[in-house]
Amino acid sequence: MSPVLAGVLQLLALMGALALVYIPFGTYMARVYSSEKHLRVEKWVYKGIGANPDAEMTWPAYLRAVLAFSAVSVLFLYLLQRLQGLLPGSLHFDSVNPAQSFNTAVSFVTNTNWQSYYGEQTMGHVVQTAGLAVQNFVSAAVGMAVAVALVRGFARSRTGELGNFWADLVRGTLRILVPIAAVAAVILVACGAIQNFSGIHEVGQFMGGSQQWNGGAVASQEAIKELGTNGGGYFNANSAHPFENPTPFTNLFEIFLILVIPFALTRTFGVMVGSVKQGYAILATMATIWIGFTALMMATEFHHHGAAFDLAGGATEGKETRFGVGGSSIFAVATTLTSTGAVDSFHSSFTGLGGGITLLGMQLGEIAPGGTGSGLYGMLIMAVIAVFIAGLMVGRTPEYLGKKIGGREMKLAACYILITPALVLVFTAASMALPTPPDSMLNSGAHGFSEVLYAFTSAANNNGSAFAGLNANTDWYNTMTGLAMLLGRFLPMVFVLALAGSLAGQKPVPVTAGTLRTEKPLFTGLLVGAVLIITGLTYFPALALGPLAEGLA
Repeated sequence: MSPVLAGVLQLLALMGALALVYIPFGTYMARVYSSEKHLRVEKWVYKGIGANPDAEMTWPAYLRAVLAFSAVSVLFLYLLQRLQGLLPGSLHFDSVNPAQSFNTAVSFVTNTNWQSYYGEQTMGHVVQTAGLAVQNFVSAAVGMAVAVALVRGFARSRTGELGNFWADLVRGTLRILVPIAAVAAVILVACGAIQNFSGIHEVGQFMGGSQQWNGGAVASQEAIKELGTNGGGYFNANSAHPFENPTPFTNLFEIFLILVIPFALTRTFGVMVGSVKQGYAILATMATIWIGFTALMMATEFHHHGAAFDLAGGATEGKETRFGVGGSSIFAVATTLTSTGAVDSFHSSFTGLGGGITLLGMQLGEIAPGGTGSGLYGMLIMAVIAVFIAGLMVGRTPEYLGKKIGGREMKLAACYILITPALVLVFTAASMALPTPPDSMLNSGAHGFSEVLYAFTSAANNNGSAFAGLNANTDWYNTMTGLAMLLGRFLPMVFVLALAGSLAGQKPVPVTAGTLRTEKPLFTGLLVGAVLIITGLTYFPALALGPLAEGLA
């Protein structure tokens, strides 16, 4: 079987698996967030944190709860790292230094999972399991809660109430993430991923030195790392490490975990707003972009010109032979079109245009299908902008799902789409202009610029993957990427929740003959065009200096 055919068959199998679970899983999540009943274990949690799950919240109250929970999470994870040297199960690792503790705490709380450290040489069992793994669950649940609040904004009328954050957080964690992650962890263990609490041991002598590995609860963390679109690896090699991702099957299974919640949330959206066709329209938009990017990536990596590439059957440098070019290409697109950031190959070794595709996937806003929750609310913001553009074309007040899109709504949507590009470009420019940050680049020229651009694109979009050439473990990059992650996560949430509150307070607008049918293929095409054009206009100059210049050289 040719490598190209193997890659295509993997893609078709993945699409079939996602299609199989789409309706039941998406409908189940809609029931989870719409139910009025509380499980017994959930009642214990509410009692423990002193929350009333039945109290409705306005958007400012919902936002305050999100920010308060996240602030406490950052503080707890920071202190856990700073005290690591005093904790049992630390594997004799020292406490993490302040700048890296801040960066890592912010990274995992914001669902970014950017890692400027070697996991197997820095974090002990307690920090990995009680700190990082816990944040993998709850940071994903926060994103889903904000998405559901926006969906309620479209579904409700003449009210300022968006639900209860604490109920959404707990339900998303206990009813969705925990059970699926538990099953996924068992599957990974059965396929060869490790799950233990062993210490450091020597596994052999290599090139005159010893090779040492430590064990860990890897399979359980790997499962939620992918399912929650987190991406932080137990080991520095991430999903290229055989302890995390041992076989081609686990590679495809992990891609499935990355994509299943973001895609299925479109069904949840359709059910909650009372029109599954609206969910299918958003799904079609996401799927069109995802399939297009995957096809482009496979084309650039399989058919790049050059004798070495032809002999190897593709651009094989930096890719695991057990996954091949096809599996690595699918994984790279899935992880950068979502907020996952996990890698099973090294993006710095991709072709110039292939590296540009991973960059552009993040720069779209990671909305095809995006992260757990963040992908859905990002795409709904783009849908608001698309109907506004359509309204300008025909001279009619734009409407979406029975809600008028007026000046306030457009200002909030515009702020949402502008904040992340501003963070990426400003931080990248500062890093290139100052005297010392460029010293962290492994390469010079266009590829070196791509390393820096990729780092801040990944941080501000809460992705977490790296180009694998930049030394980010410096005070500058630990601090600046930490700020980019914080601002890139929570400022957009402010605008999302404010928009949700504005929409929920409106009365529904009746459908007329002039209403844009947003469940039709025409709107899907308009939405795809809006996503690509707005992103292209924003980032094209920066891309031209990096991956495009390298790819066309």
